Amino acid sequence: MLNCAVLGATGYTGIELTRLLLAHPGARVSILTTRQEKPIALREVLPSIPKNISLEIVPYSFDEVKKKADVVFLCLPHTEAMATADQFLNAGKVVIDLSADFRLKDPKAYPEWYNVEHTFPGRLKQAVYGLPEVNRAKIKKASLIANPGCYPTGPSLALIPLLNKKLIDPDFIIINAASGVSGAGKKLVAATHYCEANENYNAYKVNKHQHIPEIEQSLSEAAGRKVTITFVPHLLPVSRGILATIYATLCPKVTEAMIRKALEIAHAKNPFVRILEEGRSPSLKDVQHTNFCDIGFSIDHRTGRVVIFAAIDNLIKGAAGQAVQNMNIRFGLPEEAGLL
Repeated sequence: MLNCAVLGATGYTGIELTRLLLAHPGARVSILTTRQEKPIALREVLPSIPKNISLEIVPYSFDEVKKKADVVFLCLPHTEAMATADQFLNAGKVVIDLSADFRLKDPKAYPEWYNVEHTFPGRLKQAVYGLPEVNRAKIKKASLIANPGCYPTGPSLALIPLLNKKLIDPDFIIINAASGVSGAGKKLVAATHYCEANENYNAYKVNKHQHIPEIEQSLSEAAGRKVTITFVPHLLPVSRGILATIYATLCPKVTEAMIRKALEIAHAKNPFVRILEEGRSPSLKDVQHTNFCDIGFSIDHRTGRVVIFAAIDNLIKGAAGQAVQNMNIRFGLPEEAGLL
């Protein structure tokens, strides 16, 4: 039985991760921590747990986590996981970081996009980007797994196979993505208050969202050259889920059959990616509370473009579920364990 620690267990992602681990057949929740000064009964933040579970979320102690955990999940705010990850790696633990602190390979990107200098740039070379469908072999051997962001996950799974096969033009990719309010976390922000978000729909962080370099990094690796995208995130008045609408120019003589074949072959052995049949588009209700990514597409022959749709649950495939999937791969467990 694998002993798991969840640091930052009171946030939306930490709560979701804890819920998944409690139901996992090969994992045990050995310690949950918070930055608050007093313990919190897990039942207060996760009322759905069985009545025989009496776990507490306790104030963080490095020594306690080191003693009790084989794998450490970091559900900490961006820029706050760097030092913590380094400590546990030095202690010989496997670290799965759900923040952005180890996703980008270029340390110069952190001052530009996160307004901080990376304090452990050497760890960036060690980190494996935890997109299982792309980096499964590397994840199996990794000590530091950088769990992907919620916005990058769907577009990466949709576009990487097409860039690999040179079916779309790397110079023209536009991504419009709409996320549920939980993507903003529990921190109080005026824009996510009920009265602001309800019955509303708006773009935010246009051309400056912190997930832009992460998406470009993955797509550039697939294309074998620098890819620059236009990315516009939107806030949906729903609790959870992301629907990305992606526009790309087709390369000459590319057909609908070629697009479908590339996607189906790339994801044939990926248990959580579903390529929808012709005429169907992904829907949030079909992926909410699951670890699935649903992908559909339509070719506009008039413009020579393909419109691709990718839908995920931002808290599961976009965060906690993908982290469990990475854990399963890293420790030789069935990839679907605890997720189906």
